Amino acid sequence: MKSHKLQGSTSNEVEAMNSKEFYQQHHLPEDDEIDLAELWHAIWSGKLLIIIISALFAMSSIFYAINQPNIYKATTLLSPTSDQGGAGGLAKMAGQFGGLASLAGINLGGGGTDKTGLALEVLKSRFFLENFINQHNLLVPLMAVNNWDINTNTLIIDDEIYNAKTETWLGEVKAPKTPKPSSWQAFKAFKEILTISTDKENGMVTLTIEHYSPEVATRWLKWLVNDINATMREQDKVEAQNSIDYLTKKLKETQLADMQTVFYQLIEEQTKTIMLAEVSKEYVLKTIDPANAPEEKAKPKRALIVVLGTMLGGILSVLIVLIRYFTKKGTATKLNNGQLDANKTENDAQPTHSTESIQSSQVLGK
Repeated sequence: MKSHKLQGSTSNEVEAMNSKEFYQQHHLPEDDEIDLAELWHAIWSGKLLIIIISALFAMSSIFYAINQPNIYKATTLLSPTSDQGGAGGLAKMAGQFGGLASLAGINLGGGGTDKTGLALEVLKSRFFLENFINQHNLLVPLMAVNNWDINTNTLIIDDEIYNAKTETWLGEVKAPKTPKPSSWQAFKAFKEILTISTDKENGMVTLTIEHYSPEVATRWLKWLVNDINATMREQDKVEAQNSIDYLTKKLKETQLADMQTVFYQLIEEQTKTIMLAEVSKEYVLKTIDPANAPEEKAKPKRALIVVLGTMLGGILSVLIVLIRYFTKKGTATKLNNGQLDANKTENDAQPTHSTESIQSSQVLGK
C-alpha cells in the first residue's frame, strides 16, 4: 500500500512538472492586448514598404495637381435699392385708400413684397438661367471648354465634346439624349459655378462666378446683374400697366367723386412706377463693388492636394504593414496552438500508461 501511494504521488508530480515546464517554454500570453513596442516593431519592420507607397502617392498627387486647370472667381458686391416701390406702389396706396375702395367693391390688395428677395429667387430660377444662357450664347464656353490659354487669352475647347470648325457637338450618348447638351444640363452646370450669398446684418448681396477664364467670369457676372435688373424692371412695368388698365376701367364704372379721386391718385402712383422703371438702370440691385477680372486663381489648392495625397499614402501603407504583420502572427499562433494541443494529448496519455504499470505491479506484489 505504501508503495502504491508513493508511486501515485510521484506520477502526479511528474505530470504537474511537465505541464509547468511546457507552459514556461512556450510563454503563452495571458491576454490579447497589443503592446506599443510590438506595434512600433511591426511598423519599423515594414518601413521600406511604407516609404515606397507614400512616395508613389506623393508623386501621383503632384502629377494630378499639376494637370488640374486653374479656376478663377469673379466677385461683385450688390446693395438693395432704397426704393422698393415698383408695382408695389399699388400695395402702398392700398393701405391708405383700401377702406374707401372697398366701399365700391374694389379690392386693392395689401402688403408689399421684398423686391430683393424676389430678384434673388428669380436669379436662381431655371427659367431665368436658361434664357440667360441662350440669350448670350454661353452653351459652348460653359459645357465644352476645359482650360484657358493665358498667353493668347483664348478658351481651350475639348475636341471630344465640340468641333469648333464645323460647330457640331460630338460624343456618344444613348437615345433620347443628343450630343448637344440640353437646357437642363446647361442650367445645372451654370448653378455649379454661380454662388449667391446675403449678409443678414446689412442685406448686402455677393455674387460670384467661377470659370477657367477670369475675363469670361467677369463678363458673365456683369451680364447677370444687368439682366436681373432688366427682368425685374420689365416685370414691374407690366404689372404697373396692368394696374393702370384695371384702375381706368374701374374709374369709368364708378360715379362717386371720392372714389374717382382715389383712382386718379392710384393711376398717378402707377405712372410714377413706370417712369422710375424706365430711368433706373440698376432697378433692384445696385452695384457697390463691380466685378473685375481676378489675377489670382481660386483653385485648385495644389499644395494641399499634395499634402493630403501623401498623408493618405502614409496611412494606407501603415495599415497594410500592420495587417500583414498581425496576419503572419496569427498564423504562427495557430501553429503553436496546434503543437500545444498535440503535446498536451501526449502528456495526458502518459499518466494512463504509468497507472497501468502501477496496477500491474500491485497485482504482481499480491
